[in-house]
Amino acid sequence: MLLLVLGLLVFFAPHVFTTMRDSRAALIARIGEGPYKGLYSLVSAAGLALIVFGWSRAPFVPVWQPPVGMRHLAMALMLPALVMVVAAYVPGRIKTALKHPMLAGIKLWATAHLLANGDLAGMLLFGSFLAFGVYDRIAVKRRAQHGDSGGSGPPIPNRGLRNDVVAIVIGVVVYLAILFWLHEAVIRRPLL
Repeated sequence: MLLLVLGLLVFFAPHVFTTMRDSRAALIARIGEGPYKGLYSLVSAAGLALIVFGWSRAPFVPVWQPPVGMRHLAMALMLPALVMVVAAYVPGRIKTALKHPMLAGIKLWATAHLLANGDLAGMLLFGSFLAFGVYDRIAVKRRAQHGDSGGSGPPIPNRGLRNDVVAIVIGVVVYLAILFWLHEAVIRRPLL
């Protein structure tokens, strides 16, 4: 369990640091944008590896017994969660409506998994992602109120309905891959 907690701390540290705009700007000014992005990616990847390794080795400590229906609800919630995550990269009306579809998708993913998993490691993992999603959405809203859009490059053009169809199709394909293969191959827990 310690490796899981360490992984969560290492993974979320650079993500929380990013919300501290003055400190982030000072570090970028000192080391440069390329090295900053490289360091950010390296620390995040190390944290993610620790999360996966720590979660796979964490003992099963039951906290509550989710009703069987929660598993089905979680599977249903995952389809829109994946479409939202894809919509963050393929901007259209979905992105316009949600404003931050990546955060919305992560929060929905975490909520779905919290509903379906009643063990301590799962609650730590998914609860941490949900808490960060809420925290980051608040931070984004505060930055927008102060005139900081947080963008690091030119906006990707909004192609409207065409991009929404692309986001939905890719989201469905990823959902089916996870449902029938990836979840069991990577997480070692079959969904069907």
